[in-house]
Amino acid sequence: MAGGKLSARQKMINLMYLVFIAMLALNMSKEVLSAFGSINEKLARANTSYETKNAKALTDLTAKEGENEKAKETADIARQANKLSNDYVGFIETQKSMLTADLEDATDYETMDTSSLLDQTYFEGGNLTEAGQKYMDEMDKYKNGMIALMGDNNPELVAQVKNDFNTADIKVGEGPSATTQNFINYNFVGFPMISSITKMTQTQNDVKSVENELMTKLLAGNLKALTNISEANYETVMTTSKGAYYSSDSFDGVLGLGRVDESTKPERVELKIDGRPIRADQYEFMGGRIALKMGAGGVGEHKITGNLIYLQDGKEVVVKVEKSYTTIGKPNSATIAADKMNVVYRGVSNPMTIDFAGINPSKVNASAPGLSKKSGTSYTMTPGSGREVTISVSATLPNGGGGVSDKATFRIKDIPRPTGAIRGEDGNGGCVKMQRQGLEKSSVSAKLDDFDFDLKLDVTGFSFKVSGQPTIKVSGRKLNGAASSALRKAKRGETVQIYDINAKISGNSGYKLKKISPICIELTN
Repeated sequence: MAGGKLSARQKMINLMYLVFIAMLALNMSKEVLSAFGSINEKLARANTSYETKNAKALTDLTAKEGENEKAKETADIARQANKLSNDYVGFIETQKSMLTADLEDATDYETMDTSSLLDQTYFEGGNLTEAGQKYMDEMDKYKNGMIALMGDNNPELVAQVKNDFNTADIKVGEGPSATTQNFINYNFVGFPMISSITKMTQTQNDVKSVENELMTKLLAGNLKALTNISEANYETVMTTSKGAYYSSDSFDGVLGLGRVDESTKPERVELKIDGRPIRADQYEFMGGRIALKMGAGGVGEHKITGNLIYLQDGKEVVVKVEKSYTTIGKPNSATIAADKMNVVYRGVSNPMTIDFAGINPSKVNASAPGLSKKSGTSYTMTPGSGREVTISVSATLPNGGGGVSDKATFRIKDIPRPTGAIRGEDGNGGCVKMQRQGLEKSSVSAKLDDFDFDLKLDVTGFSFKVSGQPTIKVSGRKLNGAASSALRKAKRGETVQIYDINAKISGNSGYKLKKISPICIELTN
């Protein structure tokens, strides 16, 4: 393709090859961009999960800070770590918002293939800008702050922070041709926008992960080893292999004290599940713990109550048990959805199912303009103006587990253009062939082809035209006297037109339908 004198035909063939290769590269690029977008969404969901876990851990740590000086110091470290993490995550979020501010659709990843905006913002003219330096400074601020908080007690976590948030120059290549690039140039310059956004979301994920590991270590270190058993300073702990159980599963909950060694084995067990005594053959001792062996029970919440009785200095010490778990039914249906098909139609009541898996529908609340609840998980959406509607859903977790929330955005589309029909026929793009006597008796109708909703359209009037005759306005669905008179003057094989068809939705006359397609009729006699 590149050498010798080429004919005009060969040059054209070569050009076609180049175009074809370019098209392949373009398609591959779009696939890669979409893949980055999918990864970014998954990381964002993981970050939300981390936020919930970290907030719960912080609440647990601060709740115990009044017990002793060590607990107070631990709570202070947790608060500082949480603030450092939130501040840095918030800064990164402002950078992502800056990148997507001018986009009509922040989820249309295939359009995020340029790097010019970030290049100019962070590294203009081959030099690091003030904004680029700010990005590295914020990373260093977070890294140094976290390392200072951890001190010498968490060497592995300190090493992880140093590695994950290292802004030092990066060596590129090997040998004499090796070069160095600064952090911004290496990670962001020249990369598609969506890949940069995904990198930023990954950094947020790293921050949340470090915070979670630190919170976990702080919680573990805050457990107190007390020498005397008393109801005031001990509480029962139940651990399970999973958070919820199917009705056919065996429940493997383990009950015990905070300190679980052989010396803390209870002398006697008095437990009930949902008010029914737990038999001796339904549990066994594992060191200082009580391992339950029984069916998980029916769907719903179950409560384990009672007492664990310990001997101390020849006297019985009673520790109360008040724990619960939830059993859920096995799923009998899959969730199957078509990508980019979140659509509701204006002018109709769109049926919807809204729920949170494993949560009673009575504890679920959904809200959006035009949304109303029928019963249980059944809702209807009647959208108004605008191009999109966002449904926000919140729910209360059982057992005082707090709340969860989610949201989904749906595109709002108008009802498609109806098709005019005579005697139920639309001519399929051509003319309907009819005898004039049949035309006089037939009704004009309108229908919606391939529409998901079965809507009844009532025709209220139309215009009737015979070639060479004045246009006649008709009220109702059938030809009036004037239209019939004009029809009689038409010749065999001649075509007549029915157009400007007016119709309304039965039960919703306020909705204005799109212009209905006309009907062409060829007279056969």
